[in-house]
Amino acid sequence: MREQIIQKILSDKVIAIVRGIYDDECVLLAKALHDGGVDLLEVTFDQTSHEERLRTVKTIQQLNAELGKDMVFGAGTVTTVEMVKMAKDAGAGFIVSPDTCEEVIRATVENGMVSVPGAFTPTEIAQAHRYGADFIKVFPASFMGPSYIKTVVAPLSNVRLLAVGGVDNSNIADYLKAGAVGAGVASCLFRKEWVKNNEWERITEASRRFVACLK
Repeated sequence: MREQIIQKILSDKVIAIVRGIYDDECVLLAKALHDGGVDLLEVTFDQTSHEERLRTVKTIQQLNAELGKDMVFGAGTVTTVEMVKMAKDAGAGFIVSPDTCEEVIRATVENGMVSVPGAFTPTEIAQAHRYGADFIKVFPASFMGPSYIKTVVAPLSNVRLLAVGGVDNSNIADYLKAGAVGAGVASCLFRKEWVKNNEWERITEASRRFVACLK
């Protein structure tokens, strides 16, 4: 399953990042994204309390129960081994972190999930790769732009980079051309007010437009 998810990320090239949307509402959002061609979805952990973290766990469980045959779900903002285990129990297929933490990366791989830690400098990126990361989330990508990806990929061509932060329809092609294998995105696929107003077709159409840019 781990290798299948790796190949899924490589082929689809886009992970939708969902923050602060849970339960039935998140399921409806996932369906709209799926209809638009986006089948990888990251539900981020809210770090404010244990109760909020449990909402993420329950949402991933619900997503898997209702859409697990069509989509792959992961957990984001994972910063501890405990959260890795919570995500694993919920059925997460991949783990995304804002930083490079050796314990989190190794625990993710040991639990059969795909590891996507965050890093920025060449040293952090190389360290994450040595720890066993499958992909490296370059964040915030917009701070330096596609040219930075190209510069980093030149000496670190064996590392798979995902651009996250400020990536949209206007620049995703540039990031891919620079050497990124994909991206994590949110606002170019959906906005919270669209979800609140049940504008599911609008989300589906925005997803279709972004997926078209990947080609």
